[in-house]
Amino acid sequence: MAHAAAPAANTAILRQHDSLAFESGTYRFEIAKTAHGSAYTVSDGVSSVSQTLQWAFGNGEVGQTYVFKRDAKFYESRVSFYPSLPGLDLTLGHQAPAPNDLNGAAGRLMAAAETRLCFGCHTTASTTSGRFDETGLIPGVTCEACHGPGAEHIDAIKGKQRSIGMHAILNPASLSPVDSVDFCGACHRTVWDVALTNTVGVANVRFQPYRLEKSRCWGKGNARLTCMACHDPHQPLVREPEAYDNRCLRCHANSSTAVQAGVGAGKDLPGRACPVGAARCVACHMAKYEIPGSHAQFTDHWIRMVKDKAPYPD
Repeated sequence: MAHAAAPAANTAILRQHDSLAFESGTYRFEIAKTAHGSAYTVSDGVSSVSQTLQWAFGNGEVGQTYVFKRDAKFYESRVSFYPSLPGLDLTLGHQAPAPNDLNGAAGRLMAAAETRLCFGCHTTASTTSGRFDETGLIPGVTCEACHGPGAEHIDAIKGKQRSIGMHAILNPASLSPVDSVDFCGACHRTVWDVALTNTVGVANVRFQPYRLEKSRCWGKGNARLTCMACHDPHQPLVREPEAYDNRCLRCHANSSTAVQAGVGAGKDLPGRACPVGAARCVACHMAKYEIPGSHAQFTDHWIRMVKDKAPYPD
């Protein structure tokens, strides 16, 4: 999370490529390394426009999108970098640019509210006292993004006032299951985001909290199925499927599979273990889907019996 956003001049992807190019219709897009950062140029073969990229959103593991400013307004670049290519393609959600409009081809104007939301999830302290301030933000998701202002907490701890210090910041681990998932969903999207944006179909596979709460295991809220029950926000994301087996088998285990996995027999919530296997649970019960144009697969957090070739369940 610490690398959710960075000044474009500091991002490894752009530093590693002297030039990245892509063509769509009558337009040619190029991101070229310069002495001061990266120049983003769009040409129609006759004329061209060029902007200095200011921000890179995403660490590039799945993709990286760029933001530039024109006339003090923020624009999302028409193209993004996708490591699976590796190279540029249209930014997810963008259509091929209309002909005869170079400025429009370069990127999409971000509304003020959208700008606050994007920076609010990808950086820390970009909005204070209700006002967006690009100059005072901290790139990436740091401690205060989740725990709130930490000065009082630090002062109390230094003064050996532990009790005061621990109450001076927010501890998301103390939240109820529903509030916990909604807390993560502030950036990772909840059912309200689906309702407000009408994001239907496979595009909402990236709305992990929304998908998680559709799981039968969730019920009306279950502490064993929150985001933090499986993911440690202080550590890099674990991608190996078998790393999550113990979490699944704490509930969904009988005595034989529990012994194999080295976990308890699920006495607090007796459950029928999978009749097919006792390892790599998420590989079967959390399907992967590719959003068209994303060049990547995303794990569906709706935990269920996934039927072969079944359509994506909305």
